[in-house]
Amino acid sequence: MSIMTDRIIREEITRSAEAAQRFLGELVRVPSDNPAGDCAPHAEHTARLLEAFGFKVERHVVPAETVRAHGMVSATNLIVRHRFGPGPTIALNAHGDVVPPGTGWSVDPYGAVIKNGWMYGRGVAVSKSDIATYAFALAALRDSKAALNGTVELHITYDEETGGEIGPGWLLAQNLTKPDLAIGAGFSYAVVNAHNGCLHLEVTVSGKSAHAAMPATGADALEATNAILTALYQSRAALSQTISAIPGIGTPQITVGLITGGINTNVVPDRIVFRLDRRVIPDEATGDVETNLIRDIQQAAAHFPGITVEARRILAADPLVPSPGAARLTELLCARASEIFGEPIIVKGVPLYTDARHYAAAGVPIILYGAGPRTIELANAHRADERLELADLRRATEVIALTIFDLLARQAP
Repeated sequence: MSIMTDRIIREEITRSAEAAQRFLGELVRVPSDNPAGDCAPHAEHTARLLEAFGFKVERHVVPAETVRAHGMVSATNLIVRHRFGPGPTIALNAHGDVVPPGTGWSVDPYGAVIKNGWMYGRGVAVSKSDIATYAFALAALRDSKAALNGTVELHITYDEETGGEIGPGWLLAQNLTKPDLAIGAGFSYAVVNAHNGCLHLEVTVSGKSAHAAMPATGADALEATNAILTALYQSRAALSQTISAIPGIGTPQITVGLITGGINTNVVPDRIVFRLDRRVIPDEATGDVETNLIRDIQQAAAHFPGITVEARRILAADPLVPSPGAARLTELLCARASEIFGEPIIVKGVPLYTDARHYAAAGVPIILYGAGPRTIELANAHRADERLELADLRRATEVIALTIFDLLARQAP
């Protein structure tokens, strides 16, 4: 019976492969850039597409005040629940918000153009592809009439690019879902059980303006900032010597991505503001990293009279660490992916950070797996000409559907 059902699930996915591609194209053609973060229209479009496939879709509108507090304009999270029978609940989470397209595209970033078996468009790989992956995996399980014990939920959220607090974090905090296991958006050639955390700080260096003809009468905020930046960049050498024990994670990283300040060319700068990104490996504690980083910044500026420094946390995302509760799910995903892709698919960590940490923080074991190329670079993720090989979309859908089947299949009496 299980062999027959296995075959039926595969046939359902093959039969609907073109529909899945059209579905993904529809998701790409509707912009959902974050920032600016006006994502409710995309959520409504997605909900209607899902309803056209026979799913009942819950629309959970995040309150406007909460949305604004997180720097967005609108956000509606979607939940689809399909109960096969009594048993555990597995959540499948993918996000519909994307980074702005930027420049350098060879095609329309919202065109969902297909060339040589690849679809191009913003969000096609990260992670609108996995909205399609998970939706069509669930549809295949439903239409195969597989005998399963448990419930499968689709969680489609809209703030991964700004931290996930009003996406999965909000759904879990509002008790709108209580899954036993979760799978989050990922790539096809690895099962991911760990990832980096991320600390974003906004540092304001304040001094005193003065005429450029008499700089000694002021307190040069840029001079002090230069010393701080020198110290931060010098710390990269020490960070490069700290390697995570988890394969695929690598080392901590630090980047200063934004800097503003100054009044005019002939005025000593009285204020400089910069933002930094510190990637936190699972072997570190985010709180300790923040404390030590602020200490180092303040010490670098302490030698400059009249200078004050304020560091404000913008984001503190904890790393994802391997969960013993996800061991069975991990084993099944690796086995099915290796079978379907015809090569060993192993478990590893990645140096990104994702929404997965919100499930982990709520005590939900989670693994990342979905459609996508071997590497972020190959996908052009967050760059011009983001792309997805469409064969991976079908294969990843098969992996997800058959893994859930293996996990929830009713045992013969």
